[in-house]
Amino acid sequence: MSDESAAGPEAQEQAPSSIPDQEAAAPRVSRPASGAAKAAAKSTAARKPSARATTPRADGAKPAARAATKSASAAKPASTAKPSAAKKPATPRKPAAPRKPAAPRKPAAAPTVPEPIVEEPIVEEPMIEEPMIEETAPAEQQVVEEPVVEEAAPAEDVAEDAIVVSESVSESVVEASAVEASAVEDAPSAASTGEAVLVLESLTKTFGEQVAVDGVTLSLDPGTFTGIVGPNGAGKTTTLSMITGLLRPTSGRVLVAGTDVWKHPRRAKRQIGVLPDRLHTFDRLTGGQLLYYTGVLHGLDRRTARQRTTELAEAFKVEHAMGRLITDYSSGMLKKIALAAALVHAPRLLVLDEPFESVDPVSAMTVAQILRDFAAAGGTVLLSSHSMELVQRICDHVAVIVDGRLIAGGTVDEVRGDRSLEERFIDLAGADEESIADLTWLHRFSG
Repeated sequence: MSDESAAGPEAQEQAPSSIPDQEAAAPRVSRPASGAAKAAAKSTAARKPSARATTPRADGAKPAARAATKSASAAKPASTAKPSAAKKPATPRKPAAPRKPAAPRKPAAAPTVPEPIVEEPIVEEPMIEEPMIEETAPAEQQVVEEPVVEEAAPAEDVAEDAIVVSESVSESVVEASAVEASAVEDAPSAASTGEAVLVLESLTKTFGEQVAVDGVTLSLDPGTFTGIVGPNGAGKTTTLSMITGLLRPTSGRVLVAGTDVWKHPRRAKRQIGVLPDRLHTFDRLTGGQLLYYTGVLHGLDRRTARQRTTELAEAFKVEHAMGRLITDYSSGMLKKIALAAALVHAPRLLVLDEPFESVDPVSAMTVAQILRDFAAAGGTVLLSSHSMELVQRICDHVAVIVDGRLIAGGTVDEVRGDRSLEERFIDLAGADEESIADLTWLHRFSG
């Protein structure tokens, strides 16, 4: 007892030190204390002051317990620790491919400026007909020359040529044409030599089995004004077309101032002024352009062509319409401008088909006076008409054609005798009152 009692205080003093050891041996689980639990703990501690006073506070017990806990956890076998996964050996990186040297940049191309295309003017070289020199062979070796027949140029081709001519025609072309025209003008005229201006020798034209012109023979001297008359379909227009080179004859020949129209058409046509039937002209030209280009095509220089255009416009009283398109002309104005175009190159022979058709009386008087003055100066006029009174008044010669045959010709007084030309023409054409059909039903009006 004495030992225990003696040892009691020491054991009691050592007892508190054993409590931390037990706490260190057991793992300590800390739980979070709620707000109410913390308040209760504080109140309990306040109620037990004796316990804190009787029980000596071991300074540094809690830190010692924490150190013991750390040492115990450090003393755990290594087997409890998770082995760390072995790292895979790093894959060696592939060496970077060497970079290709950058291609040098091409310098920017300078902008190309297209060169302007300059069209050179097309200059048509003149076709100058060389004079044909015929050598006479010996009598025993005489060679008969075959006639060279040339086709008449179509009206479409003539129209094309007229449109091509413009202000840009080179001086060389105009001069060459002027030289050829002057050569024709310098030739001895038919009036001075006493030669007939127009000669028709057995002129014939057939269309299949139909005979349109049957062996017409006619001669016109310089300064004559001749009218061809005849019924419809008698062959007047066909005869005039063969004279001017618009229609090829079946047989016979035509001479203009001694030049064969079909052997030397260019030379012959320079001496002819034509007003054809069924007039087709360049209606997309103005009146002034038509006269100017017609003169240039006939070999006039540009200055002369302009001067004659102005003078003809004043003579025919159409100067107010020179700037208008021909397509806007009336029939009478179209006749006058076409007649002026036939006169612009001062031909020796005028061939006119119905020149007074659709022309008013005042204009007809002006045209008739111009034609009389032309004939008085030595020109030759041949026209067709259905007006016997007009032919008797302005013409000095007349030719009557019926069924393609020339049945009468000479001066107007010789043909008509002591009657009017119209009465004589009716007798020659074979018309009589008995041949008129009986149309008595026409006297009973309908309705």
